[in-house]
Amino acid sequence: MNPIGATRQPAVAGTFYPGKPAQLRVLVGRLLSESRPAAVEPKALIAPHAGYIYSGPIAASAYATLAPRAAQIHRVVLLGPSHFVPFRGLALPEAGAFATPLGGIELDRAALTMLEGHPAVRVLDAAHAREHSLEVQLPFLQVALPAFTLVPLAVGHAEPAQVDAVLDLLWGGEETLVVISSDLSHYRSYESAAVIDAETAGAIERLDGSPIDGEHACGCHPINGLLHLARRRGLRVVPLDRRSSGDTAGDKRRVVGYGAWAFA
Repeated sequence: MNPIGATRQPAVAGTFYPGKPAQLRVLVGRLLSESRPAAVEPKALIAPHAGYIYSGPIAASAYATLAPRAAQIHRVVLLGPSHFVPFRGLALPEAGAFATPLGGIELDRAALTMLEGHPAVRVLDAAHAREHSLEVQLPFLQVALPAFTLVPLAVGHAEPAQVDAVLDLLWGGEETLVVISSDLSHYRSYESAAVIDAETAGAIERLDGSPIDGEHACGCHPINGLLHLARRRGLRVVPLDRRSSGDTAGDKRRVVGYGAWAFA
């Protein structure tokens, strides 16, 4: 377990994305430059979290939308599913910073201290130690934004209203960006994935009140919370990209689905 205030070191550098800083910066820069960003200034994004050869182009379609107001964003609230540690609610790390090969990112300690008193939030460093769903978003943010602090939350089994309440506390103004990390369906045929991922996309784009389940998206709990809040706040959803590993770098017999959306 990290001592309080320590830096959480990257767990998947060199596997999910390049471990060498120069190679990583070039790759992320290329993915962003090749993306055709939608004309939207997002308050929140949904972006995928697989290895960059699989989901990087789809994630880039989300982060490329930040360019017009990148200088205004000073804090990122990042939620992703806990793949390795089951728990209820949302989990903060004990760390004071997160690191990637591109450098360290300071956490917003004032926000984390405020959240420690929330009934849906706990400090659970184990949920962050190996978790890639948050980590793989960070190099994109480091390249897309000049500077920012981070509020990282691993999400276990949480009700939409719980996630909504936590996001509401952190919502802020134009200085705060919310990012939800999630892939879509897992290990289906290319054709089957296209069907189920279209269902998920429709639910997101309609701000559907029926919860998305884990068969449709591994980050279903943070997504459902964002949709709950988006309905309440009257946000607009803009689809950015949706493909699968069969479209990017994988075998079409067993694919993982990826999607990106902006909320304005």
